[in-house]
Amino acid sequence: MKIYFDVCCLNRPFDDHTQDRVRLESEAVLTILDSCGIKGNIFLSSEVIDIEISKIPDDDRKQKVIFLSTISQSFIIVDIDIEKRAMELEKLNFSSFDSLHIACAERGNADILLTTDDNLLRKALQNKSILKVRVENPVKWLMEEIEK
Repeated sequence: MKIYFDVCCLNRPFDDHTQDRVRLESEAVLTILDSCGIKGNIFLSSEVIDIEISKIPDDDRKQKVIFLSTISQSFIIVDIDIEKRAMELEKLNFSSFDSLHIACAERGNADILLTTDDNLLRKALQNKSILKVRVENPVKWLMEEIEK
């Protein structure tokens, strides 16, 4: 299984865990990351992830997120086709970064793009028939995988 994590997911383990949702999402992200390589799951990363991580203002957090992203097994470089696809997605009101993440996940033939961003999840659900990758919250997806 090919898994693409957006930067919201990679940041989640370093958020404040006093909220139940944040703690659960953090644990799910770490559990899924642990499964990469072990259970045959492949963590897809991209140039877009690296660029978005570079914009994290807190240097300590940035280094932690960089560390998590380095365990990826495949790296997608943005090309003209990814840019074109991202522009199509922006016309559907996805943000620039979200559009690029989706386009990269599609290019990498990801089975799932995981995010904790409710806005991205909502837009992905509304445009489900147009997307070539499933977009899901890590807790929901992990629960589905456990039940298989």
